[in-house]
Amino acid sequence: VQLQASGGGLVQAGGSRRLSCAASGRTFSTYNMGWFRQAPGKEREFVAGISRSGGSTDYADSVKGRFTISRDNAKNTVYLQMNSLKAEDTAVYYCAADEDLFFRTVVSRRQEEYDYWGQGTLVTVSS
Repeated sequence: VQLQASGGGLVQAGGSRRLSCAASGRTFSTYNMGWFRQAPGKEREFVAGISRSGGSTDYADSVKGRFTISRDNAKNTVYLQMNSLKAEDTAVYYCAADEDLFFRTVVSRRQEEYDYWGQGTLVTVSS
């Protein structure tokens, strides 16, 4: 599967932004999807994940209550709605796909579990 992330840009602190990640292929619904980010000078970290059906989600504590992950399997797309953005949310955001053939109930936070990665989209939050 190929992933194409989009929606990044410059946004003021307190503002909102929605990222999209479009996937190619006919098996999108068999993948759990995740969003990760890498801030300047820092390691890449988990942001949010969603199960293949959309019924289960997980968020990093730093974004819980501000970010919402969702997916539309008919459009092969996963979204990350980001509200109340802070300067510390500035990062390159990556979407990733983790093939799940066993309907796991927990979405992984481990980068090693994800098989495919998008190219990243930069979000810059100005304070």
